[in-house]
Amino acid sequence: MDHHHHPASQPHRIDLVVYPGFKALEAVGPMSVFDYANVHLRQHGRPDGYAVRVVAAQAGAVQSDTLMALTATHTLTELEQQEGGGTGCTVVLVGSRNIEQVLAASPDLVAWAARVAPRVDRMIALCSGSFFLAAAGLLDGRRAATHWSVAALLRQRYPAIDVDPDAIYVRDGPLWTSAGVTAGIDLALALVEEDFGHALALEVARDLVMYLKRPGGQSQFSVQLASQGTAHRDIQAVQTWVLDHLAEPMPLAVLAARAAMSERHFRRVFVQETGQTPSAFVDAARLEGARRLLESTAQPQASLPLKTVAARVGMGSEQALRQLFVRHLGITPQAYRERFGGPGRR
Repeated sequence: MDHHHHPASQPHRIDLVVYPGFKALEAVGPMSVFDYANVHLRQHGRPDGYAVRVVAAQAGAVQSDTLMALTATHTLTELEQQEGGGTGCTVVLVGSRNIEQVLAASPDLVAWAARVAPRVDRMIALCSGSFFLAAAGLLDGRRAATHWSVAALLRQRYPAIDVDPDAIYVRDGPLWTSAGVTAGIDLALALVEEDFGHALALEVARDLVMYLKRPGGQSQFSVQLASQGTAHRDIQAVQTWVLDHLAEPMPLAVLAARAAMSERHFRRVFVQETGQTPSAFVDAARLEGARRLLESTAQPQASLPLKTVAARVGMGSEQALRQLFVRHLGITPQAYRERFGGPGRR
């Protein structure tokens, strides 16, 4: 659906659904994206693209997980009566830190989502909000993302859903789901791009000092973060060494020797501790190192040849670097640099 070639007569309606204890940042982040999109559209002499409304079971103040409350101007019942009027409408369900308690307390919201979903253009659940769609049966047989901390629970409770624990956001037909908190901003930027094109989404991303798009398949974690989760001293030491010596060759023998273990034992302990093989960890570390280099050298005057980037992260050739990027991110190093580079990058 490429809306940005149509004359936008009516702004897209975005109905942000909240309930007591919703995650404040998850509501306000996307709200800001749509607001900035309107600002930039006006600067281009175009009408507002979005009309955002806060919706809840009852009108009035709804307390978030922090000091902030949002004022709901419309109720779920009103929204349901208005749907199907043909105008573009997107419903955004916000997540909660205590999704199990909220779910138990909100059977009405689940039933409402089931009834409304077929009648809206896009049904979006941020973070643990994916549980509302799951409980409504809407995600069966579909791919979905959620916050990393509840991905296992979602998979266990709803085995018919193809849960992608690493994705920043997932779009499956009219249903979109996202990972935690700031990933809601990534998803909102993707909506702006779908509705009004790449250039406008980029302007908004720069306002928010965000990447325009962490590729949808990008992991929610950085390699550094993941390595901090390893309790095993020797394994952690090897991980730290890898991150500090990316340019060097790293056969299993070298890594095992650093941990003073046999190769077979090292590999087994490494997988047990980290959930991935040593070579998968090395790949992930090299990929992340390369991404940082491409992001920080995106300005023409600082542009590193891809061959140099490859060498600095221990990839033997530009071709090997390219294969690594395409396999993990679905885009080439060149395309990655173009997407994340640009003025004002660190």
